[in-house]
Amino acid sequence: MTPELSDEQLLRYSRQLLLPEMDVAGQQRLLHSRVLLVGLGGLGSPVALYLAAAGVGELHLADHDRVDLSNLQRQIAHQEASIGELKVESARQQLQQINSSTQVVCYPHQLEGEALLQAVAQVDLVCDCSDRFATRFAVNRACWQLGKPLVSGAAIRFSGQLSVFDPRRDDSPCYACIYDEDAQDEELSCSESGVLAPLVGVIGSLQAVEALKLLAGCGQPAVGKLLTYDALRAEMRTLKLGRDPRCACCGS
Repeated sequence: MTPELSDEQLLRYSRQLLLPEMDVAGQQRLLHSRVLLVGLGGLGSPVALYLAAAGVGELHLADHDRVDLSNLQRQIAHQEASIGELKVESARQQLQQINSSTQVVCYPHQLEGEALLQAVAQVDLVCDCSDRFATRFAVNRACWQLGKPLVSGAAIRFSGQLSVFDPRRDDSPCYACIYDEDAQDEELSCSESGVLAPLVGVIGSLQAVEALKLLAGCGQPAVGKLLTYDALRAEMRTLKLGRDPRCACCGS
């Protein structure tokens, strides 16, 4: 690891460097970190933009969809000119304009099986920004198998939630400890249920915060917690989570 930041980096990240919990050592960790984002929609957009702005060195983007007009209401990494483009390419262009030093790797196809395992193996942390239960369970299993921390977010209608699952910790549950693997994808579909535009920004920003804390090694990550946000009632709650010893993924 480079012992010192350049003058340009000291200026660019000066507001983060003022935080004693971050300091130079934390910023260096960010600059040498690699993160996989699964999904570049409403959640993945703010996560990607904030991680690049904060100085994460390498972002791996996975999404097989193309930008549609209906996406622009909430997916802030994409613009009108991006309609019809692959979301990973549209997001890559935006990220390069925010921070040209951030390296971007694109997966313009659905990551499954061995390809998913290989993608997870190449990074330090995974952010699940998808909207399909099948994808969430697959990503959870891959992270658990390879020992990679997972920051999971979800948002629908006026409600959002966030949790961190870390297989490196004995007290951490996994995604499958909490949700039934027989759950139906329709429950997560914004196209079927609708979603308030800034809600995904709130949850995506929280995901970015948790990712940066884990990468920089500061603060207490939301492991063993489920943060819920009810936008209609302006209420946030924190629920305690425990590992399920009978879990098919992480149970003993």
